[in-house]
Amino acid sequence: MPPREEILDAAACLFVNQGFAGTSTREIAEAVGIRQASLYHHFQNKDEILEELLLLSVRPSLDIFEKIEVECPGEVPEATLYLLALIDVDTLARVPHNIGKLYAMPDVMMNVVYGQFQPARRELADAYGRLGAKVVSERVAATVSIKQLGGILIEQAETVIRSRADGDKVGRAEADAIAAACLRVCGVPQDRIDQAAAIASDLMSALIEERCTQ
Repeated sequence: MPPREEILDAAACLFVNQGFAGTSTREIAEAVGIRQASLYHHFQNKDEILEELLLLSVRPSLDIFEKIEVECPGEVPEATLYLLALIDVDTLARVPHNIGKLYAMPDVMMNVVYGQFQPARRELADAYGRLGAKVVSERVAATVSIKQLGGILIEQAETVIRSRADGDKVGRAEADAIAAACLRVCGVPQDRIDQAAAIASDLMSALIEERCTQ
């Protein structure tokens, strides 16, 4: 593992387990097995480490969003939302030491970096909202705005954070259940959910294979 990644991994573990404010750069450096001065060759300060960790939890989903919008068939818009949810759940299930838990930590939320991270999370929520608006039923559309719908859908994906904290398994079956739940929130009927799941499953397999070859 490259030194920068080692630092992020060690910091993630310490931040999640003892809090951001309760962790020093010296402790992070010691956990990696390097001098504190060496850590500053990679990160200017602890805030910069926190910012990168927070972005790790949303950036992969944002980076691939435009790609899946193009690749998913337009005649089944439900598949695009389903696939975004699969990717987002996969991202949150893979991030080191369940760093999504940082979202709710008071010492993180009060940090200026958290405010800088929020636009990226809002961008992802907006993506959920735009995709949800394409498939939402009239009944659901009458009760929530697109912005509210995006917030509800991203929170569905983020249930992974709580599941990991509870020690529950988060595999493909759980990801499919969450993706299907996103469509049900939109009022999508089961037959369309099943169709979307089949399409998204094939595309997800291709994306995973592509990721492994990079």
